[in-house]
Amino acid sequence: MLAATAFVVAAVLYSAWMPGQFTSPLVDRTDGLVGELAARDQPSTRLFRTSDVLSGLAIVLGVAVTYRVRREWSGWLALAVFGVLVIAGGLFPLDCAALGDPVCELTPLSLSHHVHAVTGVLATVAVLAAMALLSRCWNAYGAWLITGAALGATALTLAAVAGGYLAGVAQRAQATLTAMWLVYVALRLLVADDPVDSGPVSGGSLFGGVVSGMVGSSGAHVVVQGEGPVVLISAGLGGAWFHWDRVAAELARSHRVVRFDRPGLGRSPASPAPPTLYGEAARLAALAPAHPEQVTVVAHSVAAWHAEAFVRLHPMCVSRLVLVDPSRDDRRRRASSLGRTLGQWLPALGGAWGATALALLAGPAVHRLVNGLPDHGRAYRTGRGLAAAAGEWLARHDMAADLRRVRARHAFPDVPVTVISSRGRARGRARPAAELNADLVHLAASARRIHLAASAPIADAVRRLR
Repeated sequence: MLAATAFVVAAVLYSAWMPGQFTSPLVDRTDGLVGELAARDQPSTRLFRTSDVLSGLAIVLGVAVTYRVRREWSGWLALAVFGVLVIAGGLFPLDCAALGDPVCELTPLSLSHHVHAVTGVLATVAVLAAMALLSRCWNAYGAWLITGAALGATALTLAAVAGGYLAGVAQRAQATLTAMWLVYVALRLLVADDPVDSGPVSGGSLFGGVVSGMVGSSGAHVVVQGEGPVVLISAGLGGAWFHWDRVAAELARSHRVVRFDRPGLGRSPASPAPPTLYGEAARLAALAPAHPEQVTVVAHSVAAWHAEAFVRLHPMCVSRLVLVDPSRDDRRRRASSLGRTLGQWLPALGGAWGATALALLAGPAVHRLVNGLPDHGRAYRTGRGLAAAAGEWLARHDMAADLRRVRARHAFPDVPVTVISSRGRARGRARPAAELNADLVHLAASARRIHLAASAPIADAVRRLR
């Protein structure tokens, strides 16, 4: 709906020349081009330039929020380029009406005039390429009809400009067909039922003694390795299973280590609903071994809240709890209504072209900066991963509020707890350790956070609980 609305708005703004041409009598409607209406010497130049910029922005927004279908990437890329070029045309107007004003060619022309001429040609090429590429993917009669007519109008425009007669008529027909194409795209998005292509999600596999596969009706990605007492590892905010590779390898010598990806992260498919504390606690319960066997839970960052709620709601399932750099419960902050609304939209936006492009450009670099690890398995190059991480960040205040309610209703059982923290965050971790009557273990002399690549200290802290 949002993408369709953006394309309709773009079509309306792109067609501002239709009524606006009557406000610029100096531009000949038979031989003058549409772009000349926005020339600096025309009375309505600001109006037309603004409509061009807004139209281009609406086109780029429409492409950004359109659901990703991999085979259509080239067509949508061409359409986004068209939008950018329309913006450039509005920012760099003509100096004067070149075809309608003989004096224009006799005066020195600015760089803006030449840039507008180049962007106009490139924009025509881009939109025709988008029409042809998307029509080939859709193979729809209406798409091919508009594309063919636009190609014919473009050929007529070139011939008219070369012949010096009826260039304005031919180019206006071409601009009208471009606006019709944008409306057609909007209508197709409203009625199409194509599934969101959020990237490949691998199935089960066995490598190096590690079993990896999908579990449950939601298809969560779970990795199991080793034999012995079960250790269930829950990654921090936006985390993935491979962040714990070294820790899991250490623990797997004497334990059965279970790791998993929350919805949208790692190799797990996205969920249509935003994350909740109760949902994550239920996920831990589903992955825990059956009674009477108990599990050791290792949770990092905000996952410490999930783990604490799991322990309080299912006290018979847990033998011990290890919290690595647990997030603080900021009682002063509350989730905003805007944040909740955005959180509801994020799962859908994660399958859009804009999220995919942003993840490809910045995902691996940001991931390495934050975690100090390479992007194993291209987990952070997908829009669904970006949307899932943002959704968890937006949901943290609601999760904290839910955790306070769980604490008020369910006492913490007699389960040994260890809180592992860097000395740089010792003061912030002292309160949660005291609330859970936990042992506080400090790692690193002055680091602000624990890097999971340092596996031995974390694994040793887990083993000391035995």
